[in-house]
Amino acid sequence: MEHIAALLLVIGCSNTMGECRELPVPVSVFASMDQCVAERPFALGDVQGQSQRVVAKCLTVDPALEDDYDQIVWAVRPDGTLDASLAVSSMVMASNTIRPEKDYLSQQ
Repeated sequence: MEHIAALLLVIGCSNTMGECRELPVPVSVFASMDQCVAERPFALGDVQGQSQRVVAKCLTVDPALEDDYDQIVWAVRPDGTLDASLAVSSMVMASNTIRPEKDYLSQQ
């Protein structure tokens, strides 16, 4: 299985950059950052006309966390700069504060 080293994120926005959304592209994951950067202009061409303004960014994927990433956090600034990163949500574990078993440490 090949590892993913980069992800291409493409965002389409209104002319004022006030409304933005992710745009699907034919290929969005790559085995190297160089491949992602090389594909970026072609992906922008593929989505031309879907939004008034389009911005894109290649994001580095840590192979050790490849299966753990569960969201892309992004924001487009008014000047058109795309800030984006891959994130791992913290896991929430269920716990039961009422333990039916005996607490042997507190009994002496």
